[in-house]
Amino acid sequence: MPLVEHLRELRNRLMKAVLAILAVTVLGMVFYEQVADFLTEPMLDRIGCEEGFGASATREACANLTINGLVGPFTVMLKIALTVGVVLASPIWLYQFWGFLAPGLHRHEKKYAGAFVCTGVPLFLAGAYIAYLILPTAAEALIGFTPQGTNNLIDLGDFVDIIARLVLVFGLAFELPLVLVMMNMGGLVTGRQMLGWWRIMVVCITVFSAVATPTGDPLTMGALAAPIVLLYFGAVGVALLNDRRRERNDPYRGLDDDEASELEHAPEPVAAAAPLGDDTPEAGDDRRPDGYGDAT
Repeated sequence: MPLVEHLRELRNRLMKAVLAILAVTVLGMVFYEQVADFLTEPMLDRIGCEEGFGASATREACANLTINGLVGPFTVMLKIALTVGVVLASPIWLYQFWGFLAPGLHRHEKKYAGAFVCTGVPLFLAGAYIAYLILPTAAEALIGFTPQGTNNLIDLGDFVDIIARLVLVFGLAFELPLVLVMMNMGGLVTGRQMLGWWRIMVVCITVFSAVATPTGDPLTMGALAAPIVLLYFGAVGVALLNDRRRERNDPYRGLDDDEASELEHAPEPVAAAAPLGDDTPEAGDDRRPDGYGDAT
């Protein structure tokens, strides 16, 4: 396929993904208040001031959610609705991503499209849900550093930004094992290669978790790194099983082009040649003593 066709295909796939996200975003605007309560209630239960501004009956440090500016509420609504659009439209834009990669695959590899989407969507949603669960605990740990006599005001717009970043980072990071498995299915990497990378991968995952998490606290970093490491080793196991299946179906798959394969059966020895007998030409035989006829 020419480069222009690839760019046109990429444009069409992006348009479909964006339209799907926008359509779900409109739905998120309709249920904006319910979604806002769903996002803020867990954190307010942990760090919310229960007795008014800057006061808490059971904790020394608490916080109040605020919105700044006249257009602040509208901006917060757009952010929440867009976050809902990205999360709930994940089956569509993940399918479009696979559809863009599918033309470069072999025919027997395109059958994994359904498995890619059916596995990628739960992984993305699982990562987003873990981000939703870990944020209140991380907020409580960070608010705990508040000095005595100081009140905390958390801008709701900034809070939604943190939620959106955590959801995207956790969701996309959980797709790493699936990408590795698909690369193994396509023959780009082997399970042994992936197993040999485990030290480097653990370090890279840890560094990525430290940089990608917007809160920057060790709790959130560990909550992101630990599941990804476990999923990575799960992907290595799947790749090793897939390589073993390929070896059973094609035992010569791993040989180089100039490497000879082993013979299943040893060649039988060649029998000794029978004696030629008397080479003296008989009467009427037109052969010469050297074995060639006159015609030769």
